[in-house]
Amino acid sequence: MQQQAEDIQRALWPWFEKNFLERGELGASVSVWLGEHEVVHFAEGCANRERTKPWTAETLVPVWSATKGPAALTCLLALDEAMLPLDATVGEIWPRFVGGGKEDVTFAHVLSHTSGLSALDQQAPILDHDAVIRAIESQRPAFTPGTQQAYQARTHGFILDEIVQRITGVSSLGEYFREAIGDPMELDFWIGLPESEWPRVATIYPGKMKISGADDAFMRAYSTKGSLTQRTFNSPVGLGSVQDMNRPETWAKGFSSMGGIGTASALAKFYSMLANGGWWNGQKLVPEWILQALQTTLSQGVDGVLCDEIAFSAGMMQDPLDWETHTKRRALFGSSMGAFGHPGAGGSVAFADPERGFGFAYVMNQMELGAMPNDKSIDLIRQLDQII
Repeated sequence: MQQQAEDIQRALWPWFEKNFLERGELGASVSVWLGEHEVVHFAEGCANRERTKPWTAETLVPVWSATKGPAALTCLLALDEAMLPLDATVGEIWPRFVGGGKEDVTFAHVLSHTSGLSALDQQAPILDHDAVIRAIESQRPAFTPGTQQAYQARTHGFILDEIVQRITGVSSLGEYFREAIGDPMELDFWIGLPESEWPRVATIYPGKMKISGADDAFMRAYSTKGSLTQRTFNSPVGLGSVQDMNRPETWAKGFSSMGGIGTASALAKFYSMLANGGWWNGQKLVPEWILQALQTTLSQGVDGVLCDEIAFSAGMMQDPLDWETHTKRRALFGSSMGAFGHPGAGGSVAFADPERGFGFAYVMNQMELGAMPNDKSIDLIRQLDQII
């Protein structure tokens, strides 16, 4: 194990360093866990632009939609507690959800972003949880659930949170996550950050448009008034700037779609547990059916919001496959066919590779434009691919 760890570190370090020397990285961490051992944890740079706060292994940072992976597992654990299958309807535990013609929407539809509920017609404020839930309850799906895919950038977390609360009786999905996974694994990751951890949070900064990215289909749609992409990323409304995510009151809210805060080490550790049968420290944390659900593709196609071909399992993003050749069309999560995880806006990404038993995570505070991983992390993943 020691020799393998050293080999991986030597392979990844030059590419991690390149992000700072050539790609404008400010502060960042990369972590790789093999089983229950962390074999890589690089942490470099600064936690703020004034360079008065160094970035260390203990630095926490908002990871945006990389939150969706832990949130999805939390929802699945709640379903397991209630003995509810993925094909059960959400209305079984949330009667008012069926308003607007949603009586056939299943948990699988929600988790795979095929519910048709990515955008809301009502302008519900994101900080008013009850108003958002009422808007979701009355919203009519944009298409017949299960027939198309449209990434639920913001609504996703509210729906999962409500499901978890109704099943378990806890006050939030983030609370149940800590009880079921975060505390047993001693994860430095929260969906709803306690005040005691606020001093460790890095400041995040928005990316700038580059000429090479100006014609990107997602960015065009995101910038087009009234497009499904723009409506989705404004449903519910509020917290429209990166600066909003630097506020302690936002950290404390625990938005299950985009409010997770933690370290690369915690995310990689989380995914390594999933890559190794759901076991941690001799305890089976995740039932086998959930592990299979995380790896089984439920939807693949050109996403109506992300404007790219995307595959989803029950809450996890996957690389799309060419079904005829059984090869990957894209390798954001490495070359293994069974890899799954979730990226976050600006460049953070974390995933599990069950075939090789490792978890990987990259987090940073200087964002790049876009919702998908970029070369800063992809180059590291490619190097890791060649050595594990």
